[in-house]
Amino acid sequence: MTEGIIHIRKGREKPIRNQHPWIFSGAIFKADNAVDGELVTVVDHKQNFLGRGYWNHKSQIQVRIMTWQDEAIDEAWWRKKLQQAIALRYPKPEFYAGHRIVNAENDFVPGLIVDRYSGFLVLQALTLYIDRQKQMIAELLVELFEEAGMSIKGVYERSDVDVRGKEGLKQVTGLLWGEEPPELLPFRDDNLIRVVDVRTGHKTGYYLDQRENHALVEQLSQKHTWTKEENRILNTFSFSGGFGLRSSAHVVNVDSSQEALELAEHTYHGNEWHRNDVEFIQADVFDFLRDEVERESQYDLVILDPPKFAHNKRQVDSAARGYKDINLNGFKLVKSGGYLMTFSCSGAISRDLFQKIVFGALADSGRQAQIVKHLSAGDDHPIALTFPEGEYLKGLLLRVY
Repeated sequence: MTEGIIHIRKGREKPIRNQHPWIFSGAIFKADNAVDGELVTVVDHKQNFLGRGYWNHKSQIQVRIMTWQDEAIDEAWWRKKLQQAIALRYPKPEFYAGHRIVNAENDFVPGLIVDRYSGFLVLQALTLYIDRQKQMIAELLVELFEEAGMSIKGVYERSDVDVRGKEGLKQVTGLLWGEEPPELLPFRDDNLIRVVDVRTGHKTGYYLDQRENHALVEQLSQKHTWTKEENRILNTFSFSGGFGLRSSAHVVNVDSSQEALELAEHTYHGNEWHRNDVEFIQADVFDFLRDEVERESQYDLVILDPPKFAHNKRQVDSAARGYKDINLNGFKLVKSGGYLMTFSCSGAISRDLFQKIVFGALADSGRQAQIVKHLSAGDDHPIALTFPEGEYLKGLLLRVY
């Protein structure tokens, strides 16, 4: 098949030369022989090479650049990129941990997410081209892990994400290679055993991007010698309870999903937490926070880690109101000298805007606060310097008075 040629309008090539991986329809003058889900070469108005990527006219992002070098995107290219991604996460073999292995555009492989939990890989194919390559990718990943001394038992697909609809794709899940993962898959995180449901759990089963922030809760707990008898942590939108599991304080986990709370309870018991040391409350977090404020409850640490409130720019205003609401009540619930740990995972909400929203909540709360630390995803979620959109997770650790 002849590779398609994408011609960029005069004056619109600068972002491509600066290695931004997305090309929107407005930058394209014409497309010659371009086939949806297939590779294309991108050229400027003088026919100079700009990059090579893949095409889908159904998507707002019509081209996603995979290389800015005039090179073939073949199995050797894939081997190099995947080896590079694995080496970043595993400088030496580790057989048990959970990590993000491929972080899409941030690992220079647009549209592909791969996470590892112990001996299983979970793959998300977000675009048409990646969907067509997923079987090859799965088999190559298994081979590369074997070469690195790490055996993979199975590769499971979790391509059940809304963004596939923009590519003209249906949501799909199922086994791509090897054996089916167990219903609950354990993996080790430092000295803890966590469990994931890779078939139906959030994202690929777990919020791997928060692992280093989970560890920060443990550091705070040790620094202040928090005890279960005297200190309390409120962990809202708790999912499987990852934040509270790292603390020595009494933990109140709140989530709207009973299934998530059952998974959290299973994880806590598996790590020898006793039922009277932790609470699991099914509730709407917005309502719960307001009720706690009315009860004049106080906590040493309040954690606000909500799901994505803004899926696009049109939802930014309503998302901002939601973030302000939970942060306003969060400030009111923190003991003087305690902490608020607050996050946004909405890519449409910039770090600067999020901080302004939290500032607005602080002003209305009548409290004072200091920024102790700016928070983001862990090292296994790198952000390409030319792709600021890759920084979706942002957070603040605040000392409140």
